[in-house]
Amino acid sequence: MPSEDVYSVSLGMVGPTILAHGTGVAKDRFLCQLFSEPGAGSDLASLQTFAARDGNDWVVNGQKVWTSVAHLADIGLLLARTDRKQPKHRGITAFIIDMKQPGVEIRPIRQMDGGSRFNEVFLTDARVPDIYRLGEINDGWRTARTTLGNERAAIGTGRDYSFLVDRLVALAEHFGCADDPVLRQELMNVVIGFRVADLNNQRALARASAGQVPGAELSIAKQFRTLNLRCAVELAARILGPRIIADTGEWGTWPWAKLLLAVPGQRIGGGTDEILKNVLAERVLGLPREPVAG
Repeated sequence: MPSEDVYSVSLGMVGPTILAHGTGVAKDRFLCQLFSEPGAGSDLASLQTFAARDGNDWVVNGQKVWTSVAHLADIGLLLARTDRKQPKHRGITAFIIDMKQPGVEIRPIRQMDGGSRFNEVFLTDARVPDIYRLGEINDGWRTARTTLGNERAAIGTGRDYSFLVDRLVALAEHFGCADDPVLRQELMNVVIGFRVADLNNQRALARASAGQVPGAELSIAKQFRTLNLRCAVELAARILGPRIIADTGEWGTWPWAKLLLAVPGQRIGGGTDEILKNVLAERVLGLPREPVAG
């Protein structure tokens, strides 16, 4: 049975966005996410991919990057600028695009953990029918915010990593350090972190079940996941020592080495840690907005 991770973008991010903003064909036919660009990552509203109206179609040109599982996707949720004269948070429109059509080129990116989950996507005169537009013209930022909220919810609550606690215990026992009092305290901190995250996720899922739109509070779930994974893998590294970077073939070493290389990316996907801290400060705690340079 294939891993559900393949469908995480579709079910957790794109699907809810189409349900919220799709109309007509887009909502009836479609259940990768083409957002980030080489010059527009955390500052997503600076995107430069452009869609020009041509009758009942839009002609799209530009480049996207870090597009998860684009090489497996049939459709994508695309953000493109449609009016360069408007402020950057305006003049953006959201579309559904056929990833297999002419004018769409996908190039996998090799990651340092050996995988190729992320991709570059090049759009060259790719045509998108206007019936595949999501929301109003030049109002795509509203759609983007829906997707980002669902993305953080999917990342933060989509997978239970508490099984890592059992793996850490087994690892410590295997290498004869399970009785170390400092290590045991660090392990308990990991247990507490995962338990608190689980309780926060239950609260978020209860709100979703009640029909409430995911809010900025879900940024907490994403932050918990990043922090807990980092703490777990750092503890594994202390248990293993040099074994975590040397492929000795010993039991329990390779999976932790792979996770060690993958965890730093968690601080970026779905919004960087720094961006999410600003979201929490401004929208949840009500603190003043961060000063903007210039």
